[in-house]
Amino acid sequence: MKKTSIYVTFLPLHILLLSCSLLHLTQSFTLLKDDDLVDQICKKTPFYDLCTSILHANPLAPTSDPKGMALIMVNDLLANASDTLSYIEELIKHTSDKDLEQQLAFCAESYIPVVKYIIPQAAEAISQGRFGFASYSIVDAEKEIDACNKKFSGSSSVLGDRNSIMQKLVDVAAAIVKLLLNA
Repeated sequence: MKKTSIYVTFLPLHILLLSCSLLHLTQSFTLLKDDDLVDQICKKTPFYDLCTSILHANPLAPTSDPKGMALIMVNDLLANASDTLSYIEELIKHTSDKDLEQQLAFCAESYIPVVKYIIPQAAEAISQGRFGFASYSIVDAEKEIDACNKKFSGSSSVLGDRNSIMQKLVDVAAAIVKLLLNA
């Protein structure tokens, strides 16, 4: 009789341990599958390393579908555009060079709609499954950033690195949204 009670006591524990082991194995396969999805998507973008670094840095990416990953990328684009706009505004405050101030003011005027309207509209469109409009918005953001770049043509841009990163982020976001359009 005591053997039966010991057996009954250990049986649920054994089942619990087995269930936990299977759950861990399932989660491991799911993580591997999700990492594969990140890799599959990022391989179809022009900047694989940038894409994977952003998606792997976001805790939501491993559980996201391609639409969620596009949204993550667009939100990262918005964060970088906001940071760049703040940087431009600080440079304007601290420059005494009138030509540079005019160039920076032009760039601020280019980045303001990107931050306030264009990228937020792209994010909303992705959330609503309106991938064509999202793609259009991202292209519009790219035009604004390019206009800022061109304002510095012929001279060394104080925004060169930031605008370069922004261009790459736009290209990655556009590529992911294009995948959604073609799905």
